[in-house]
Amino acid sequence: MSNPLDFPIPRTCPFTVPDAYARLREEQPAARVTLPTGKTAWILTRYDDVRAVLASPATSADIRHPNFPAMGIGEQEAGAKSRPFIRTDPPEHTRYRRMLLPELTVKRVRAMRPAVQEITDALLDRMLDAGSAADLVPAYANAVSTSTICELIGLPKDDLEFFHDITRVSGGRGSTAEEVSAALGDLFKLLADLIALREREPGDDLLSKLVVDHLRTGNVTHHELLSTIGITVIAGRETTTNMIALSTLLLLREPGLLAELRDEPVLFPAAVDELLRVLSIADSIPLRVAGEDVDVDGAVIPAGDGLIALLGAADHDPEVFPDPATVDFRRGTTRHVAFGYGIHQCVGQHLARLELEIALETLFRRVPTLRLAVPFEELEFKQESATFGIESLPVAW
Repeated sequence: MSNPLDFPIPRTCPFTVPDAYARLREEQPAARVTLPTGKTAWILTRYDDVRAVLASPATSADIRHPNFPAMGIGEQEAGAKSRPFIRTDPPEHTRYRRMLLPELTVKRVRAMRPAVQEITDALLDRMLDAGSAADLVPAYANAVSTSTICELIGLPKDDLEFFHDITRVSGGRGSTAEEVSAALGDLFKLLADLIALREREPGDDLLSKLVVDHLRTGNVTHHELLSTIGITVIAGRETTTNMIALSTLLLLREPGLLAELRDEPVLFPAAVDELLRVLSIADSIPLRVAGEDVDVDGAVIPAGDGLIALLGAADHDPEVFPDPATVDFRRGTTRHVAFGYGIHQCVGQHLARLELEIALETLFRRVPTLRLAVPFEELEFKQESATFGIESLPVAW
């Protein structure tokens, strides 16, 4: 057997997945890799294989498993203590998911549109009032995504960079277990104070509903509630921040696509799904352990081995998405797996779509002269984070 590849594989273009995925899909659809932790695992690159593994009840997402393919050096140790629900199995995972799903249905999210639009307009007003140039990541992308998740949960919005810093450490593949635990500790302290307040004075936000309906009734413990809200904040803001910034950059680099959206704003919802598919920033989020031997095109992944179902590779499988690297707002399919698949599919996907649609439509409608303020070659991308993105996006208008 050949030596395992080093993983993750860096992107050579920020707007598509690593070139090696296409070769692996043809030659080694299940390939052994060495992770930054020194562990070995298997990566899957075909659409059908990725969906099959994510739908299989025989695979485990429990981060406590010794062969769990954690990507960060401190991720597994810290996760085993904090127990984020996305790294658990049924029935534990089911209990957490049922707490959140009723608050994130299509109907509930649709009702949030006016509030998200108001948040977006106010933040854009502030950015425009500050001058004729800005770093779009903190001034707009992070501000919109973090303010929206704070509005939903009922968190203070006076220090948005606090949440960014927490995510930067907890999602950094080079962060130690001590650094991750310290960052989560800061977040949990804030949340614990807010939970105590909601126990005394419930409101109509998500945190209040979880306190009243689940903490008071004994459905969750205090620590479980902290962990559930914590991962909702971290996952909810980081992915959307990166998608807003990276999508903006792609559209600035592709004036034909931007013109298409300006001519037909009705295309924005379809454009969001296509951008989610093409960019696939959460490519290696679905980490699993095989509960039984898995046969992938003749290669047998032994029970107990770690698996990484690559969402980006699946979303660029030409058998499902012809000419997959091409951005086509009229592709007419939402079969992508950018939000995962199966029982762990992202609970906040409807809210994420709404945020992306409003953030992009509002930005390009209200700032028609928006342009990149530095050479494209100077931009720095987040190759070492749990989700792919861009560190800074200087723009002018």
